[in-house]
Amino acid sequence: MSTGTGTEPVTGTGVVDEAVRGRPAPALRGLVGWYSGYRQRGVPPTRHRGLPSPYLTLILTLDEPLTVAAHPDPAEPPGDFSALVGGLHTTPALISVPGRQSGVQIALDPLGARVLLGLPAGALAGADLAAQDVLGPSVADVLDRLRAAPDWAGRFAVVDAWLLDRARADPRAGVRLHPEVRHAWRLLAATGGTIGVARLAAEVGWSDRRLRDRFAAEVGLSPKAAARVIRFDRTRRGLASYGAAEGRLARIAVDRGYFDQAHMDREFRALAGCPPTLWLAEERRNIQSGHHPSE
Repeated sequence: MSTGTGTEPVTGTGVVDEAVRGRPAPALRGLVGWYSGYRQRGVPPTRHRGLPSPYLTLILTLDEPLTVAAHPDPAEPPGDFSALVGGLHTTPALISVPGRQSGVQIALDPLGARVLLGLPAGALAGADLAAQDVLGPSVADVLDRLRAAPDWAGRFAVVDAWLLDRARADPRAGVRLHPEVRHAWRLLAATGGTIGVARLAAEVGWSDRRLRDRFAAEVGLSPKAAARVIRFDRTRRGLASYGAAEGRLARIAVDRGYFDQAHMDREFRALAGCPPTLWLAEERRNIQSGHHPSE
């Protein structure tokens, strides 16, 4: 059963600001990174950047829909979603938060997409889709059960049960995944995205082209783009943990494998749509309340 840790609601001020982190059931680890439960009421209206991440995103809302003002793919129109699944991407989404939001966000390992979603992560590359269109009518049922659960532990248990049912439905779904792709993804994650593509191909025993084609079809990004996203994600987490005090940005840049701070700033702008200092200023409330854990 999942357990949650995080902030408690703020009381006595009319403001609710909950952020709770949950671990998936043991049988789901390796397929799911974590659950994030959130509920905010009475906070200032804002826009939140949905940043590139090495995890697919599955969001199940509780009290109100998720309003996506801009998708990673600019051709997709804005819209409201009761549940959303998003593939890996290299540009941010923009989420409108009109002073209130609530739901459970599930971080899905791209190598677990075949088992839990029934299709490779590559089929969702750069896309945000209504979860019902990908996962079928079970989404409506899990939303009802989530909304009936009394607390975050109960909500995470509902998600556990739903995903375990999906994993058991087709135990062969992961067999079609090339072990070389799995090994390449694990090497990228273990090195924080700092391993070069030529060395990565040599490690798995494929040519650069074969690795690029098979990897992109399965994961949704090329190995080079995946390395950028993994390194960016580690950078973003370092910023959330340590901030931008004098000299800190330069140290984070070196620790994350960038040439220097200017290189890190360019990559951050390209992937987040803004410089690191602006992102920190925009997300300060979420960081302080626990919406951006460092692990």
